[in-house]
Amino acid sequence: MTDHVHDLRSVREATDRLLTAVAKLDNAALAEESLLPGWTRGHILAHLARNADALVNVFEGRAMYTSGEARDADIERDSGRPLVEQSEDVRHSADRFLAVADADQDWSRTVELRGGVTDLASNVPFRRLVEVELHHVDLGIGYTLEDLPQEFTGREIAFLADRWSGRPEVPPTALAATDGRTWRTGSAGEAAVTVSGSAAQLLAWLAGRADKGAALTTTGGPLPTLPPL
Repeated sequence: MTDHVHDLRSVREATDRLLTAVAKLDNAALAEESLLPGWTRGHILAHLARNADALVNVFEGRAMYTSGEARDADIERDSGRPLVEQSEDVRHSADRFLAVADADQDWSRTVELRGGVTDLASNVPFRRLVEVELHHVDLGIGYTLEDLPQEFTGREIAFLADRWSGRPEVPPTALAATDGRTWRTGSAGEAAVTVSGSAAQLLAWLAGRADKGAALTTTGGPLPTLPPL
């Protein structure tokens, strides 16, 4: 089972890093475009706050979001708030999530996430960590994929590689990081393509970030096209 205690500690640390960085912005910077097409930095902070509340719903046995439309409307509604309100919302919603996660509970139970996806409760803290870390990068304020903790990068690569495993539209693919770590993704069978690069570059491709794999090298064929996240 995943070490949820370790992951919750990492969530606290990552949230503090993000809020420390955001505190250096101003209202004008918050209204600027982020690295996610169509979203300002305010959209990202609003999403992080509402995602924390949605994961509280998950822990308490409610639907993560009432609907996809309601989720999107809440983010849009909250995206234009001034920096002080945004920062307080991110902090307080994170505190609510951590308070619920710190309570005694059955971490081996299955919970339902967005779109009917299910997972073990023990994996939810890492899912929250992914939101905080990757969206910190998406803010485009100096925190990059290369700055992510090595352990986090490896786990997220493994998670995304598993997500595309068994998908017939993705050829059998080996992933080789320059630090010696390896992963496997795509359809079954002997790897037809090997994709090589730094762990940050591999994560950029799998998560649809930065150059989306342009800096990677491949042998055995072109860089595979991945389904949308």
